[in-house]
Amino acid sequence: MSRFVRASNYRHVYGSPAKREQTHENVKISASAWDTNLVSASAKYLAVNYQSGGGGAFLVIPLDATGKLPDLFPLCRAHSAPVLDTDWSPFNDSLVASAGEDGRVALTHVDEQILRDALAADPVVNDLEPTVKFVGHGRKAGHVLWHPTADGILASASTDVKVWDVEHQTAAYTSVSHSDMVQSIDWDHQGTVFATTCKDKKLRLFDPRAGAEAITTVDSHSGIKGSRVCWMGSLDRIVTTGFSRTSDRQLFVWDSRDLNKGPVKTINIDQSSGTIMPFWCEGNNVLFLAGKGDGNVRYYEWDKDDLFFLTEYSSPQPQRGMTFLPPRALNPAEHEIARAFKATGTMIEPISFIVPRKSDAFQSDLYPPARSNQAALSAQEWLGGQTSKPNLVDLQNGKAQKGGVGEKKVYAATSSSATPVKQAESVKVTPVATPVTAPVAAPTPAKAPERVVERAVSPPAPAPAAPAPAPAPVESKAIDETKTNGAPISSPTPPTTNNNNNKNDEELQELKVENARLRDELSERDTMIRELELKLERIKAAFN
Repeated sequence: MSRFVRASNYRHVYGSPAKREQTHENVKISASAWDTNLVSASAKYLAVNYQSGGGGAFLVIPLDATGKLPDLFPLCRAHSAPVLDTDWSPFNDSLVASAGEDGRVALTHVDEQILRDALAADPVVNDLEPTVKFVGHGRKAGHVLWHPTADGILASASTDVKVWDVEHQTAAYTSVSHSDMVQSIDWDHQGTVFATTCKDKKLRLFDPRAGAEAITTVDSHSGIKGSRVCWMGSLDRIVTTGFSRTSDRQLFVWDSRDLNKGPVKTINIDQSSGTIMPFWCEGNNVLFLAGKGDGNVRYYEWDKDDLFFLTEYSSPQPQRGMTFLPPRALNPAEHEIARAFKATGTMIEPISFIVPRKSDAFQSDLYPPARSNQAALSAQEWLGGQTSKPNLVDLQNGKAQKGGVGEKKVYAATSSSATPVKQAESVKVTPVATPVTAPVAAPTPAKAPERVVERAVSPPAPAPAAPAPAPAPVESKAIDETKTNGAPISSPTPPTTNNNNNKNDEELQELKVENARLRDELSERDTMIRELELKLERIKAAFN
């Protein structure tokens, strides 16, 4: 038979949904139309985008808190508009990042005692409060993703991608290549580069420590619907899912070292309308594809540089979102190689993917060392240029394994982006190198980055003054002081410039005051709405 059937450990993998009492019920999942997974998981908790009034919120559920959740349960209200995405730190199972329509990125450290008190039917419900907030995106922040090897490095995506230094609460990097909203983002295995898909139907590859421009930009799926990207672990391969011009759901496999060659593998899956969410099972080289709006989860195995279809898990209940548990939290005793959490209706349903084996002994061929919860690098080491493979843990005995020094890889650049990358590097090192006058250039670099990072609204006001050579009146002033033939222009220039600067300062100050007042009003409104929601839930509980 081996002459005709490809040998595989995962040929007979099957999906086993949890029993009803092992699911998480009474969960009001967000009704936002934004294309996101809606749910994320750490080794201890689930985070679910929540449908609530008065600002944005997400729900945090302990993994062992199965069954029906109480009507009164703590929420994390970190945003003033709907939450669009969440992601758990790979090095802290209680630290979750969130992104929302308000353009903010927030970090929340989960207080387990607050959740346990609510599960014990405590009448007093205390919501979880964010510990850090970043304001940097001018439009909604649709995606957030932690760095895989460096602790304290976080990426967020809107119409640009920002890489945040969490400890110093600053944006260490901002991309400039996207012409529309970023639809998906994923880091490579060691966190050297990241790939994005965009609404402009382009696949891009970035090295955030080399320049603001993309290394490579290529055409991807031609359909108008959403596209996703997923790095295939330690392999030099990238998976994208999307749609063709004729609305076929597609899967492309790319060689990340040279995206210009186009996809090395193309699969037309079906003609359903929902976005396909790709998930990579690292160590097993199994790719899971979950379709939004249907109950199917297909899985493929990558073997000998090719993708082979294994089988399909089918369910009558369509999934609105899905996530997978970190491999270090799996149950080897059940021969579980992956565990998904499916968001459907008002329920989060766990699904275990199991390899049938007769022996109860540890199956070393199914469980290679998994990523541990210990960071290989600090944020400053990574920003300083160091690269490392992720630290690992042996799932049989729990022993830690050092990841080792990361590999240096070369990625081919497109002809259109090769030159801008060099320009981006020079701009990043000397952001205001164009002004000639030394006294002006000296203070400018110290202030400009802070304004860009701390607030997306502030740059428009100082922008005309920062690039000094661009406005004509500024240059004409310097020339007219040394030439007499420019008297008609030079005489009105100084008072006009001063008046404009004074007006700009006054308008900026007024905007800041007005903005602070509006934020206070929004906060009061959200608090009042939350109190009314809690009162309503208490009344419902009393009648029941």
